[in-house]
Amino acid sequence: MAVPYGTRFDAVFDQVFPMGALMVGEVAPDMEYMSQEDKARGKQAKQKIDERSGKRQWKVVVTDPSAEKERDASVTVTVLADVQPVPPHAVQVMPGVEVRPVAFEGLTVEPRVMGDRFKYQGFTIRATGIASPQVGTPPKREGKPAGQQGQGEQKTAA
Repeated sequence: MAVPYGTRFDAVFDQVFPMGALMVGEVAPDMEYMSQEDKARGKQAKQKIDERSGKRQWKVVVTDPSAEKERDASVTVTVLADVQPVPPHAVQVMPGVEVRPVAFEGLTVEPRVMGDRFKYQGFTIRATGIASPQVGTPPKREGKPAGQQGQGEQKTAA
């Protein structure tokens, strides 16, 4: 099976971030690279435009609590939108410390080779919007359907 380079696969937020995502910093425009020569000439940097949708690209850095490796704990998500997305309000967890739980809408992932010296499989993650995560939904459990018990498991009476 041949999958063309640049293929984007639709993904569900819970697949990509099973324990959710915490936004770090602010939403920032994704700017094109400018060399020192271009900067010296006074050339202005331009914001990147997605070649497929024609929308502006915005960068959002999130922390992924479900990351198994340190290199995967910080993830940059590219949000495709005509105007700068507004993230949900931050939640204060203790005086002076705020976290901003976020969820992404319209997620796609694009496989790519990452790493400098040691190569590994990575993904470019894109979204069409930022939203507040749904609070209070029970975690998805792997394994047996509800109501089935395995050996050694007992129901406790209330």
